[in-house]
Amino acid sequence: MGKLIMWNIITLDGYFEGTKSWDLPFHETVWGPELERLSIEQLNSADYLVFGRVTFEGMAAYWKEAEGEIAELMNRMPKIVCSRTLQSPNWNNSTLINENVVAELTRLKSVGDKDIYVFGSANLSETLMREDLFDEYRIGIAPTLLGSGKRLFPELESAKKLSLISSQPLTNGGVILRYIPEK
Repeated sequence: MGKLIMWNIITLDGYFEGTKSWDLPFHETVWGPELERLSIEQLNSADYLVFGRVTFEGMAAYWKEAEGEIAELMNRMPKIVCSRTLQSPNWNNSTLINENVVAELTRLKSVGDKDIYVFGSANLSETLMREDLFDEYRIGIAPTLLGSGKRLFPELESAKKLSLISSQPLTNGGVILRYIPEK
C-alpha cells in the first residue's frame, strides 16, 4: 500500500505562493543538484501525481514544453487532476476526478504499491488535511521571508500533531522536512 504524500516548497514565513498565482521566485533559491536528485527519486517512487485544477494547468503548461529527465518523468507519469470545473485534462496520462475525491484517493492508496504525491494544490491539500488523508508531509523550506501571499496551511478546527521523521539541510540554505501524523 502506498502513502499519500504532500510535497510543497514554502518560504520560511509559510507562504507557498506570492500574492499572484504562480508567483514562485523563492523556488529558485532552493533549486540545485540536491533538490533535482530528490525530485527524480520522488517521481521514480510514485504511482501517481495528484493536482488541483490550477496547479495541474500550470504544471501541464510548463512540463509539456520542458526537456530533461524530470520533464520526461513528469510527462510519462500517471496524473490525476481533481476538479469540478475542468472538462477534460489536456496532459498525457491524466485522469480527471470530479467527485468523491477523498474516496477515490483512499481507494488508489489501497491498491497501489508506490506512493502518491500531491504537488502544490493548496485548496486540494486543505481538503485532504481536513480528512486526515495525508500519510506524510514533505516540505521544502526556502530561506526567504516573503511577507505576504498564500499560505499553505489553512486554519484547522483542531490541532494536528506531527512527528519529524527526517530533516535534510541543502547546501543553498534550504531544508527538506518530513513529518508523519501522530495517530
